[in-house]
Amino acid sequence: MSFVEVWHLIIGNPILNVLIVLSHVLFGQFGLAIIALTIIVRLVSWPLTRRQLKSSKAMQDMQPKLQELQKKYGKNKPKLQQEMMKLYKEAGVNPLGCLWPMLIQFPIWIALYQAIMSALATTPENLLNLAHRLYPWDIVNQAIPLSSHFLGLDLGQTALQAGALGLLLAIIVGGTMWIQQKMTTAPSVDPRQESTQRMTTLMMPLMFGFFTLMFPSGLALYWAVSNIIGIITQYFVTGGWGYLKFRSPFSQH
Repeated sequence: MSFVEVWHLIIGNPILNVLIVLSHVLFGQFGLAIIALTIIVRLVSWPLTRRQLKSSKAMQDMQPKLQELQKKYGKNKPKLQQEMMKLYKEAGVNPLGCLWPMLIQFPIWIALYQAIMSALATTPENLLNLAHRLYPWDIVNQAIPLSSHFLGLDLGQTALQAGALGLLLAIIVGGTMWIQQKMTTAPSVDPRQESTQRMTTLMMPLMFGFFTLMFPSGLALYWAVSNIIGIITQYFVTGGWGYLKFRSPFSQH
């Protein structure tokens, strides 16, 4: 069995058929099916997300101690790193823990992209491919063909083709990703690492905003809803905006 066949068997086909079933249940709205799938993925990945949020909160609470280490060992980088790792270990915190929920979603993104292109059958090749990937369920057969239109968007087209609505969706994806990153990214005590973090926090949202313009709007819808759920979850679980600081327009400079 080839890698592609294994991929479709384990990830690709289940997501495709679940999307079709959800679309049938949700009044034939493929967009609502994508939103429902986003919620399901978030629920399944909740244990990892919860660990990430706890780790982020713990790192936020550790900032005074990290600043003390910076003052004490600022000129001795190896010693500073050693003491920081020791502090993380004592607190049971993994600085890279926030990456796991995103890494786990990568296969979902790929499978969802393939599912959108296959389910909407935007080309004759996709239509032929769809016939081979459907489960022999009555509810699946009843749902075909699917409607690609949702809130003025054609979910099978790129956001760039969607014009103003697509541009707005790209801004929402990039903006919500930036907010989520700012909420979960602890400032580094090392100035060079801090500079790298700032660049990453800026480049990742810009990159995903660009991807939004290039990929089907259905995938962009998934990203936007997933980011919004992440922000809401982060806010209520940790009790605030985390490391995201809002500056009052009336504050003194």
